[in-house]
Amino acid sequence: MREKYRHELKFIITNGEYEQLRKVLRPAMRYDTYAGENGHYHIRSMYLDDLYHTAYLQKGDGVEIRKKYRIRNYNCGVKPLSLECKYKYGAYIYKESVPLTVDEYQQILRRNTQFLLKRSHPMAREFSVDAAARIIRPCVIVAYDREPFVNDVGAVRITFDKNLTAISPGEDIFDSNAPGYSVLSPGSMILEVKYTGILPVHLQKIFDSYSFVRLSASKFCMCVDRVNHTLR
Repeated sequence: MREKYRHELKFIITNGEYEQLRKVLRPAMRYDTYAGENGHYHIRSMYLDDLYHTAYLQKGDGVEIRKKYRIRNYNCGVKPLSLECKYKYGAYIYKESVPLTVDEYQQILRRNTQFLLKRSHPMAREFSVDAAARIIRPCVIVAYDREPFVNDVGAVRITFDKNLTAISPGEDIFDSNAPGYSVLSPGSMILEVKYTGILPVHLQKIFDSYSFVRLSASKFCMCVDRVNHTLR
C-alpha cells in the first residue's frame, strides 16, 4: 500500500454535539490556513460517473478497492479549480489532484479530454482514458460549507461539513445561486476525521467520550440519491 493512503472516519452529528466538540478542539488544534475569517469555506464537487453508475454502485456494494473522479472548486471561484481522483483501499483513502483552467473544465463537460493526455501527471492521463472508454460524465454536484481543523502530529484533519446540498449536474458549478436540495435532516452535519498512522492519544481521548454513529454512505451517494429522488 502506498504511504500516501490515510485513515478516514465519517460521522453524522447534531448541532449540539458539534458545539461541544468544537469547544474542546479549539485549544488542541488550529484552523486550516485556507479557512476564511469565520473559519469556513464553501466546497463544490462535480462528481463524474460512467453510464453504468460504477462509482455509485461500488460504494453501495462495499467494494474494497475503488476510485471516483470529481472536479472541485472553492467558494464558487474559478481558482483553484482541479480534477481529482479519490482512491479507496479498504479503510484507507488517497487523493490525487491536477489543476484545471475554466476552458479545460468546459472541455471535459463537452467530453473532450484529449488535452489531459499531454499532462505529466499519471492521473490526468488515466482519467482521459477512462472518460473515453467508459463514457464518464457529470452525475451530481455536491455542495457544503466546511469548518476545518488541523493538527501537524499524525497529519490529522478534522472537518465539520454543514449545509450539505445536492445540485443537478446540469447546473453551473460556479453559480452561487444554483438551486439545490438539502440532504441531511435539520440540525445535522457530517464530521470527518482523517489522519496518517495513529490518531494522537489526546484526540483519541476526546472522541472516546462521544458515541458518534459511523457513516457508511458518502456525501456523493447521498446527493445522487437526493437528486434522483427529487427529479424522478
